[in-house]
Amino acid sequence: MLSSLLRGGILDWIYQTLVMIPGIILGLSFHEYAHAYVADRCGDPTPRYMGRVTLDPRSHVDWFGLISLALIHFGWGKPVVVNPYNFKNRRRDSILVGIAGITTNCAIATVLGLALRVVMFSDATVIFFSTNAAGRIIFDLWFNTVVINFSLMLFNLIPVPPLDGFGIVSEIFNLKKETVWQFIYKNSMIILILFILFDIPSLLLTRPLSFLVNIVCFGVF
Repeated sequence: MLSSLLRGGILDWIYQTLVMIPGIILGLSFHEYAHAYVADRCGDPTPRYMGRVTLDPRSHVDWFGLISLALIHFGWGKPVVVNPYNFKNRRRDSILVGIAGITTNCAIATVLGLALRVVMFSDATVIFFSTNAAGRIIFDLWFNTVVINFSLMLFNLIPVPPLDGFGIVSEIFNLKKETVWQFIYKNSMIILILFILFDIPSLLLTRPLSFLVNIVCFGVF
């Protein structure tokens, strides 16, 4: 009995992890590509020279970060390196590059979520998703991709370095010369680790994430 439950629990965990991975790869790849593409368009050739203006996941996915994200729901992609001194308008273009990734994740989640909502209007589709093994897998892959992309968007909006939100806020309010900004930047990894250890992202993001997923996928407030 106990061994059966353990096997069931382990198999369910493996399944849930596997149906998350395609959404994670898609979300990270498009997120980093968006940074690279916008930086390139704004006049900085650095991402192009480094082979980052591509949707090839191999250029963007840090495999250790991917495994970490799948296992403990915290991970990362390969950060896109930019040289803001090449931008046509340094401050404006830095903001555009900063919001490119989160905007792309939001767009992917919204389009896929609305498409799922339309598909779910059909009784035949609902039956297929709920009673057929292949349908269950398709639904879980689809739904998880929506959740993951909204999660990446919200997480990267947190104004803590090295997340995008910190760079965006810094540029909008021109904070780089402030003492507090320099302190936060120098201690960025310690601050981020403390955020993760105390599970602050979950406390901040669970309700907004639930709201976005429900309203987009199911039309429920």
